Amino acid sequence: MHDAAPGPDTDSAPPAKPARRRGLGGSPLDVRHLSLIGVLVVLAVVGALTKPDEFLATENLRLILTQASVIGVVTVGVTFVIIGGGIDLSVGAIVALASVWATTVATQDFGLGGMLVCSVLVGVGCGLVNGLLVAYGPMVPFIATLAMLASARGLALQISDGKTQVVNVDSVLDLGVADSYVLGIPPIVLVFALVCVVGWLLLNRTTFGRRTVAVGGNPEASRLAGIAVKRQRLLLYLLSGLCCGIAAFMLIILTGSGQNTNGNLYELDAIAAAIIGGTLLSGGRGTILGSVLGVLVFTTITNLFALNNLQTDVQQIAKGAIIVAAVLVQKGRSSS
Repeated sequence: MHDAAPGPDTDSAPPAKPARRRGLGGSPLDVRHLSLIGVLVVLAVVGALTKPDEFLATENLRLILTQASVIGVVTVGVTFVIIGGGIDLSVGAIVALASVWATTVATQDFGLGGMLVCSVLVGVGCGLVNGLLVAYGPMVPFIATLAMLASARGLALQISDGKTQVVNVDSVLDLGVADSYVLGIPPIVLVFALVCVVGWLLLNRTTFGRRTVAVGGNPEASRLAGIAVKRQRLLLYLLSGLCCGIAAFMLIILTGSGQNTNGNLYELDAIAAAIIGGTLLSGGRGTILGSVLGVLVFTTITNLFALNNLQTDVQQIAKGAIIVAAVLVQKGRSSS
C-alpha cells in the first residue's frame, strides 16, 4: 500500500505579504496629505500668534490663495510630467514668454479673447517643442527643457526689449478688481480650483492618467503592454505647456502687465511643491491633492515671512530644508 503524496507544507510557509497599494491618485487623504494639512494648521497657528490681526484678516487669506493660484496651475502640469517620468525646467520661462507675447500692442488689439488665446497657444507651442525633443529627439528631459528655459527667456527679453508691457484692455483689468469677485473669491482662484479638479479627474479617472502612471513607473513594460510611450510623453509636455499658458494669463490679470522677468524660479517652486506633496522624482506616483497642499504650504510660509519682516534668504533656507526633509521621507518610505 503506497503512502499518500505529501501535500504542501502550509504550516512552514511564511505568510504572504499584503500587496502594497499603488493607486493612481492614492486614497483621498493618505498619511502624507494629513501631514501637509497638519503643517498648514501649524503655520496658521504661528501666524495667529505672531500677527493675529494681519494673518487672520480676510484680505490676507485671500492674498495667500491668489498668490498660490498662478504657481498652483503650473504645479499641476509639472506634477503630470514628473509622474510620467520626466522633468520640466522651462515652465517659468514659458510663463514669461506667454505673458510678454500676449501683452504686445498688436495682441491687445484683439481684446481679452485674443490675449487669452495667444497666451495659451504660446504655452502649448513651447510644450510641443519640449515634447518632440524628449519623446522623438530623443533628448534627456533635463537638457531639452533647460534649452527651452534659455530660449524662452531670451525671446521674452527680445520681444519686450526689457520693458514692462502695460495692459490697456479694460475687460482684462476688470478681472483683477473686487467687483469681479464671485462670493468674495477672485476669478483666478476659481480658475485654479477648476484646473485642480480637472487635473484630479484626468489623473484618477481616465485612461490618460493610468497610462501616465504606467509610463512613469516602467516605460518598457508600458511599451510591451501596447501603450504608445512616445506619444504619451509628448502629451504630458503639451499639458504642462497648456498650464503655463493659463498661468501666464492669470499673472497678466494679477499684475496688469507682461514682463520678461515673470515666472522667475517657478520651475523650482513647482517641482518642490510636487515633491513635498508626494510625487516621486523617479516617476510612477503622485497626486494632484498633494501638490496643491505643497503649493499652499510654500505660499503660507512666504506670507508669514513677509508679515514678520524676515529676510528672504532665511525664507529660502526654510524652503530648502523642507525639500530635503521631503526627499528623505520619500527615500525612507520607498526602501521600507
